[in-house]
Amino acid sequence: MPSSLDSMLHRLSRRQQGVLLALVTAVVSGFAVFFNGYGVRAWAEVADPTTYTTFKNAISALVILMVAVSLSRRVGTENSTPIGRAPRLLWLIPLIGGSIPFVLFFEGLARAQSGQAAFIHKTLLIWVAGLAVVFLRERLAWPHYLAIALLIVGQLALAGGPAGLGLGAGELMILGATLLWSVEVIISKKVLAAEKPIRVSMVRMVGGSALLGAYTLLRVPEINWQAITADHLIWIAVAGLVLSAYVLSWHVALDRAPAVDVTAVLVLGAVITGLLQTGVRGVVFPDPLGVTLIVLGSAIAFAFAFWRSSKST
Repeated sequence: MPSSLDSMLHRLSRRQQGVLLALVTAVVSGFAVFFNGYGVRAWAEVADPTTYTTFKNAISALVILMVAVSLSRRVGTENSTPIGRAPRLLWLIPLIGGSIPFVLFFEGLARAQSGQAAFIHKTLLIWVAGLAVVFLRERLAWPHYLAIALLIVGQLALAGGPAGLGLGAGELMILGATLLWSVEVIISKKVLAAEKPIRVSMVRMVGGSALLGAYTLLRVPEINWQAITADHLIWIAVAGLVLSAYVLSWHVALDRAPAVDVTAVLVLGAVITGLLQTGVRGVVFPDPLGVTLIVLGSAIAFAFAFWRSSKST
């Protein structure tokens, strides 16, 4: 079975592999949002959301660092660029991708309504599309515009329509995080032209976790250490592991496929989260129209990107 899978992957172009990895990342993203919902709620009796994401990201950084070290030992370092010669843009990623937006997002998530938060976060596709056209010279075709329209209208339906949207303090924080992550996508895409995905992942999470740790220490948050139980530690560990899988698969996908295609397919993660909440927590199933539009939009983006990759090959 593994050999047949390897054979199939080798027959695909790099862009096709990237689109498939984006689909995997979307599934991981759906699980990540679901697990973080449990983790943040459980951690509320211990400390604030920023402390939660600091510990969670530290676990993710440790896992990715271990993967990077293991790969360097297996592959060797003769083909690796010394870290001191890395592109300067690489060192922006921990700041605008691995630290500040996490604080904004989780603090905003504690204040905003879940439907509005999900909608604002999924506007990432709009910002990435605009920036990719300007800075990466990516070209959008009519299937892109159709997919983007379906995805945004679908997310709007899940949020309860335009009347259900508002911009309070929490929503503005999530919007700020989304804008920073969209800039990070563009910078990461440029950096990946010269750096391996595993190194970008490592710098993002290790550097970002160090900045989050410094911020947490300076803030001196109130932590109820006596309230910490095994359940809290398990949720942080699970969330950290899932985040590791997300970051690693995301950077490999972004390395092999256009930023717009990868981000469009990623929106499918919202449907995965909705299905998990319905099946596990018994939450009412999301608006069928919204789910249908998101699945259709993601399918169009995936199919067009896959087809275009095969034609270019």
